[in-house]
Amino acid sequence: MKLVCTQNDLSTNLSLVSRAVPSRPTHPVLANVKLEAHQDTQQVSLTGFDLSLGIQIKFAAQVEEGGHLTLPAKLLNDIVSRLPDGEITLDDEVGDAIATITSASGQYQVRGMGTEEFPELPVVENAEPINLSTSALLEGLKGSLFATSPDETKQVLTGVHLTAKQDSLEFAATDGHRLAVVETTNQDVAEGEEPQSNHDIEEFEVTVPARALRELERMVGTRQVSESLTLYIDQGQVVFELANQRITSRTLEGQYPNYRQLIPSTFERQITLDRRQLLSALERIAVLADQKNNLVKFTIDSDNQQVSLSVEAQDVGKGRESLPAQVSGDNIDIAFNVKYLMDGLKALPAAEIQLQLNGATSPVILTPLGGLKMTYLVMPVQIRT
Repeated sequence: MKLVCTQNDLSTNLSLVSRAVPSRPTHPVLANVKLEAHQDTQQVSLTGFDLSLGIQIKFAAQVEEGGHLTLPAKLLNDIVSRLPDGEITLDDEVGDAIATITSASGQYQVRGMGTEEFPELPVVENAEPINLSTSALLEGLKGSLFATSPDETKQVLTGVHLTAKQDSLEFAATDGHRLAVVETTNQDVAEGEEPQSNHDIEEFEVTVPARALRELERMVGTRQVSESLTLYIDQGQVVFELANQRITSRTLEGQYPNYRQLIPSTFERQITLDRRQLLSALERIAVLADQKNNLVKFTIDSDNQQVSLSVEAQDVGKGRESLPAQVSGDNIDIAFNVKYLMDGLKALPAAEIQLQLNGATSPVILTPLGGLKMTYLVMPVQIRT
């Protein structure tokens, strides 16, 4: 095998693929990245795979001789990322699995392994391709990923539940204390093209691990928004393809909670606030809340049309902020985990937001006014008097 490429191409793609390489591999070859050089297409393919998440990227290179081998991902990444800009030559002798990397500054040799034991990425054979709008996908992931659970014992809650219905995509994530639901329009609006829709695609529901979706968000974020992404779903497996990039992931097994029944249909109180003002006030008062259970108390004052935030951290200090608001309904005191509120406000893409609530211990709904159709439910914390 012998190929010539730029340092930037190899380094950029190696760092992306390496994110699927396990830090504690169950088999030595899984600590490696698989490198394949294709002389017929003049492309190089890099693959990382931890048996759950797989990332594969192809990029153009001058391939003088085709071949394949696996090389230690971290070592290769560390070397290539430090090489100077310009051309890199990578070659190996048949059978010795030692790659020689030559740049303008010098030469390195890295011992690898053959590709025989490197597992193949799962192939979805009979699934119909589903076209997804990348802009809709990014909107949905930004508004839901933050609410997934980090607790691996609640396995199905560590992912985002994706539901497709004709021309809409719904993203839902919950960790048991909060719920984020985003509904986006799944239409591609590339300039000069008619919107593509999935009228012939059956509706589907699938729960995808947050880790895989974070990599997808990172990958899609570097592309043109007008590009279309293709999704394939098979038993226990999803594949996302975008241009020369591919992400495969196992799906999460188990029944996802019926989150729609958690959202109240009527509310006794409604408050409209400036999102940035509220977020800034919460960020300031969180300095004290961090000292005391992360709790912040909201005093909703209908008479004065304002909302006051307060924290009392015993033996540390206390703080209070007041904001103008449009309040309808009776006065009430209610408390929240300040981090949950800030997470939601950062994801709500609007100048103004609406809080809707009933009692001090019932679910509170935050929605943006105008723009994205997003619902953020957060459970209040009982105030101990």
